[in-house]
Amino acid sequence: MANSELLYQLDDTPGVVESITAALQHVLASFVGIITPTLIIGSALGLHSEIPYLLSMALFASGVSTFVQAKTFGPVGCGLIAVQGTSFAFLGAILSAGFLAKSRGGGTNEILSLIIGVCFFGAFVEIVLSQFIERMRRIVTPLVTGIVITTIGISLIKVAMTDIAGGFGSTDFGSLTNLAMGGGVLALIIALSASRNHWLRLSAIILGMAVGTAVTWFMSGLSFSHLADLSLLAVPIPFKYGFSFDWGAFLPIALIYLLTALETSGDLTANSLFCRLPVEGPEYLKRLKGGLLADGLNSLFAATFNSFPNTTFGQNNAVIQMTGVASRKIGFYVAAILVLFGLFPIIGGLIQVLPKPVLGGATLVMFGTIATAGVRILASEPLDRRRTLIIATSLGLGLGVMMVPDVFSKAPELIQNLFGSAITTAGLTAIVMVLLIPDTTVSPTETP
Repeated sequence: MANSELLYQLDDTPGVVESITAALQHVLASFVGIITPTLIIGSALGLHSEIPYLLSMALFASGVSTFVQAKTFGPVGCGLIAVQGTSFAFLGAILSAGFLAKSRGGGTNEILSLIIGVCFFGAFVEIVLSQFIERMRRIVTPLVTGIVITTIGISLIKVAMTDIAGGFGSTDFGSLTNLAMGGGVLALIIALSASRNHWLRLSAIILGMAVGTAVTWFMSGLSFSHLADLSLLAVPIPFKYGFSFDWGAFLPIALIYLLTALETSGDLTANSLFCRLPVEGPEYLKRLKGGLLADGLNSLFAATFNSFPNTTFGQNNAVIQMTGVASRKIGFYVAAILVLFGLFPIIGGLIQVLPKPVLGGATLVMFGTIATAGVRILASEPLDRRRTLIIATSLGLGLGVMMVPDVFSKAPELIQNLFGSAITTAGLTAIVMVLLIPDTTVSPTETP
């Protein structure tokens, strides 16, 4: 896609209506990803009474962190529409810390104070790592980032397909009604995105979801019962549950911070690609360094306000491509909407009413676009024997973990934390192979 196909480039200023329309689509693409880890953690640890407040703080922290990334403050931030949100990668380590506190007889405050404490100190791992990004040029390469981005996209496609079928655990999973609804929303979004009309293209995702939700409401109704349990206002209180520390709980968290730097690097590379910015050279490394530093500082902020580690999301990157709006100023609107959702929980609660098939139909093409961006980066590399071997092995292991998630169920907890995610498995494999396999130039007469 040429630069001319972007309706608004990085430093352009769209109108208010256009900005809000584009921002809402970024929020819709990311909302479920932001709140789901908190829902899982709260449910698994029996923190049911605190879940509404924890969800509000997750959205509040996400909004502030997104603003930091888009605005930039000196060396902090990437200057892109990089939506921040609670990371799935930390689930296993956070739950281990929570169960550790619980096994010692700890209640809600003790459980959350330990989790918050180790997450707070763990953020310094990513902060320190961000300062050495220039020395990591051997591994922060198009080959490694292409593999990570491709794995991110394919992993997210699985989530979208699950939603199209009705969502994990739904009683009507895979029903024709769900599939028809998800497929219909997908077809409508594709048709609107392909339109030459500026406004139809700009609002394709939100229009597709609105039509799908309206049809679902007409056919079977929607439940708003959960709104009764939400408070009118959620006030951010620093370290509301206290602050404690344990080395046994800290080390797995610190390791995950190290690994999520790989995922963030891939997400920022994909974002840069969609914004038609270079993905190599000093400008790219500066953007990567600022984004990783903001990632770590934002996780400090999230822990301070009773939420879990933040990372840069990939879910919304494809919204840039589909809407043609790359202006980082959209990030300010995204941030404001997320903060509003956090402070006034009932507003965010309305988004949770969105039917899963509608959400899946809207996100499938976006997640596929992310995978395509990864493939595009890999295709720009000369595929000699070495690169082909690295790509094949990394994607094979990464996607293998995604398809068979219990493959390491009998392994030590450290191994499960290292290789429990398709993204970190593929990224770590790529890095190790890049470092160990010599880079030899293929002669012109040699067939790769």
